[in-house]
Amino acid sequence: MLTPDPTLLHEEFMRMALAEAEAALAEDEVPVGAVIVHEGKVVARAHNQRERLRDPTAHAEMIAITQAAESRGSWRLDDCTLYVTLEPCPMCAGAILQARLPVVVYGATDPKAGAVQTLYHLLDDARLNHRCLIVSNVLADECGTILTRFFRQQRSLGKK
Repeated sequence: MLTPDPTLLHEEFMRMALAEAEAALAEDEVPVGAVIVHEGKVVARAHNQRERLRDPTAHAEMIAITQAAESRGSWRLDDCTLYVTLEPCPMCAGAILQARLPVVVYGATDPKAGAVQTLYHLLDDARLNHRCLIVSNVLADECGTILTRFFRQQRSLGKK
């Protein structure tokens, strides 16, 4: 039996996360999307909703983690994989660790708030009780392009 190419699987699920980012863009939210997968099936999908919910914690990852925990019937997501279009921030990295997610796949790096490999290395810090396997730069150009488009548009409108 042939096993699927992990690169192709990562790209397939990242495209789903990108679709969530597009939904965020359509709602005038920072276009970040997240998908959580368990045994090859999507158990959660979300996008940023900070503006809509007026909630600073309503990042795509946070919403997806809550959905996945509900779907799985446990806060421990130790058999799931998180796909997110942007490198998680410190808050989201903390939630990833608390949820015991073993694998995190992300697209674009975040030079201003990246807590996985850019500014901080929270998900593989040996001082913490949980560490994650990290796969970075999956469809990074596409993930970065949607963010660049959003922020250019915001600046042209005199916002943010």
